[in-house]
Amino acid sequence: MRPVMAESVAAPSVASHSVVVRDTPRHSALVRVTHWINALSFVALVLSGIAILLAHPRLYWGETGAVGAPSLIDLPLPFVLDIPIRGPGRYLHFLSAWVCVFTGLVYASSGLVRHHFRANVFPARGELNLRAMWGVVAKHLGPKRSSEKDLQTYDVLQRLTYTTVIFVLFPLMIWTGLAMSPAATSVFPFMVTVFGGQQSARTIHFFVASSLVFFLIVHVAMVCQTGFTRRMRAMITGRGAASKEPS
Repeated sequence: MRPVMAESVAAPSVASHSVVVRDTPRHSALVRVTHWINALSFVALVLSGIAILLAHPRLYWGETGAVGAPSLIDLPLPFVLDIPIRGPGRYLHFLSAWVCVFTGLVYASSGLVRHHFRANVFPARGELNLRAMWGVVAKHLGPKRSSEKDLQTYDVLQRLTYTTVIFVLFPLMIWTGLAMSPAATSVFPFMVTVFGGQQSARTIHFFVASSLVFFLIVHVAMVCQTGFTRRMRAMITGRGAASKEPS
């Protein structure tokens, strides 16, 4: 009889394509704390600012403006002189403004000392050209979603936007707000004279605040579009999930 030979069957090796997810540092504790304090303060500023605006929804240019005087812009809002939250709204507005001022100073000082702005916010000189900017726009408008690697850093349009918001719009909003304060202008009259009057400062303040509200809406929309859970996790815990390419 022929001996029966046992055939050894070698199982084919299966390559592992599992994706390894690891935590990567995203935001420092100071950035996260100042971000959320400023976010809450800004919401309070917007709500209280609306209450103040409803008492006189007209904009003027110069030093004075009143009912019956020619206005620069008549906002499509009703006059609500007896709104109950008008008085508390002013206190909340001033309190929230000072919280924004002090929090912003802490954030800006730390960012300058630790070179946070140069590394993460300011756009590189080589990116400041129309071709690079249009490439970013085309990428955002395209059907392909950004990869997690792309989301680890800000593109040139995001850097320009954050630079404008941090170093132009927020300081201008604070300055025009102080220019409407008699206590501040009595000590530093140049704060209002540079704008041509308190009503001019009020008009500029309104448009700057509107620009910041628009930025907030787009910012939240981008957070949702790129992954709300991951973005919120990064801004709360300071770490974001990043996928390692399969080997």
